Amino acid sequence: MKYVLFYISALLILSSCRQQEKTIVEPAFADSLLLHYSASQSEQTAQNNLLFWQKRLDSLPENFVNGPKYASALMTRFRLYGNIHDLLEADSLMQQSNLANQGKEDELLLTLANLALMRHQFSQAIQYVEKAKQISGKKYGTVMMDFDAVFEAGQYDKAATILKSLRQDGSYAYFFRRSKYEHYAGSLDSAIAYMLMAAEKAGNNRQLKQAALSNAADLCVHKGNLEKAYLLYKESIEIDAADFHSITGLGWIALVHDKNDSLAEKIFSFVHKHTLSPDVLLKMEQVAEARNDSLSQKKWAEEFVAQAGQSLYGNMYNKYLIRLYTEILNEPAKAVKLAEQEIKNRPSPQTYAWLAWACFMNKDKEKAYLIFKTIVSGKPLEGLELYYMGKLLKSMDKGYNAQQYFKAAYKNRYDLSPAQVNDLEKNLE
Repeated sequence: MKYVLFYISALLILSSCRQQEKTIVEPAFADSLLLHYSASQSEQTAQNNLLFWQKRLDSLPENFVNGPKYASALMTRFRLYGNIHDLLEADSLMQQSNLANQGKEDELLLTLANLALMRHQFSQAIQYVEKAKQISGKKYGTVMMDFDAVFEAGQYDKAATILKSLRQDGSYAYFFRRSKYEHYAGSLDSAIAYMLMAAEKAGNNRQLKQAALSNAADLCVHKGNLEKAYLLYKESIEIDAADFHSITGLGWIALVHDKNDSLAEKIFSFVHKHTLSPDVLLKMEQVAEARNDSLSQKKWAEEFVAQAGQSLYGNMYNKYLIRLYTEILNEPAKAVKLAEQEIKNRPSPQTYAWLAWACFMNKDKEKAYLIFKTIVSGKPLEGLELYYMGKLLKSMDKGYNAQQYFKAAYKNRYDLSPAQVNDLEKNLE
């Protein structure tokens, strides 16, 4: 009888291993997507709009409509291809229009707030929203942008108050923002559910539907449900192939779950050829990291820093620059400065965790622990910050507390780089 039980146990273990080894990203789908890619409807529409409004602006530069419309077309192209110069030109045009209207048009101010948010200039975004509120009061669009600005600035209590004032109005805008807040609060299941509700409310609007689906997929990655994330990324791509964020998501699942670094590299290289965003450089660095190729890893890290570290990107990439300066490039003093900038820009438990980590890596352990103890401890954190705080606590000989942070970080392990996951698993042994 004991041999039968042993045999059954062995079969169960083997079955479990096979389930864990199941490949999620279908190579045939990925290869077909990359091989047969051509300019999508979104890309063609964006390019046509851009050319139309550019001609109108060139012929009638004094017309109040043409500048904002051309700026909107530039913002759309930025979302597709990540060329930061499009965003800067859009901001310049909107500044000119706002000046011409003497700062009295709330829609212009809200667009400027949106542009500021896209560049992670959060205090500036709040200023624009406050001016718009003086003009339009509690107009729906103004209230939504108010939530966006204070939420991104780390003013979570204010964001919650705004959300409660809206109640559940059943709109795309409400569900999308409710999802963001639930994610911050640590309610991932609710966050995913609300984002999927937003996708349903998008109707025939491709851009809104893709934004909701790809965000829902990102949340599934956070939760560790990569099969669901893959299906959502695919659904978004099938709506319109010009969703380079979701295509990158396929590559990430191939890398961190399937351990197929060759397919991941192929996908990331494709995105790199089609976009100008520095995001994919970070993914290429992580492919090298998974391969233990330190030379390529440093090369990609330096390339990312050279691009994303430019002042024209504002504060968009400070989180990732901090990681590279502390973990790969061995320049922790630069990480401290960036973390201090983040604190000024958006003081939150997350940004203080980055500062604590940077100080720790810069051999200022006591300051790092003081920051953790007074500001970070007990607050909602994501995988990266949980991992950082676990490392800090372990260095302070607070093994039990460190383990709690490591266990929590492991639940969000697919947010971490391959090297961080390896280190995390060693700390949990």
